[in-house]
Amino acid sequence: MDIEKIYKDADALLEGHFILSSGNHSKYYLQSAKVLEEPKRAEKLAEELASIIKKYNIEVDTVCAPALGGILAGYELARALEVKSIFVERKNGKMELRRGFSINRGERVIICEDIITTGGSAMEAKEVIESLGGEVVAFASLANRGFCNTKNLKAIEAKEECRLPKNIPLFTLANFSFEIYTREECPMCREGSIAIKPGSRDN
Repeated sequence: MDIEKIYKDADALLEGHFILSSGNHSKYYLQSAKVLEEPKRAEKLAEELASIIKKYNIEVDTVCAPALGGILAGYELARALEVKSIFVERKNGKMELRRGFSINRGERVIICEDIITTGGSAMEAKEVIESLGGEVVAFASLANRGFCNTKNLKAIEAKEECRLPKNIPLFTLANFSFEIYTREECPMCREGSIAIKPGSRDN
């Protein structure tokens, strides 16, 4: 499955000057919402991701997504795996499990994002799940921005910024390695370009 082509065909691989959810800047942005707006395409991507997870014999009871960006990907992955779908969301800046969702002690959970960059939101979700007695057995995403190692694709060297633990696998459909800059180091800012923020999370 050519994930880069799928993103390009959906006009979801954007080129410009962007502020990422981390606050860093990049010339490229993956807008997964555009990919997932077509239900059949979302279903096919999730089924491919589920088939990879099944090959590694990961036993899972629930898929949990960090809101907002991961909800569609997480729901479709849960459907493909035939397990429960829940999500965590921010309240006063802190991730919480709300809306009547619950976790049983020992419940095996995959944290699913649309895009994994450093894994910060995924780790916040992990803390919530574990505080309620659940066990995070894997992380999953449609795409990985090249900061973290993936279990199923050719190994890449994890960057210092990666926050995911080494003992829990990350499964993804594709690795994208784009240059990312702090605001102070951004060459586009130095040229006078104004960054835009296409994502859903405020900084």
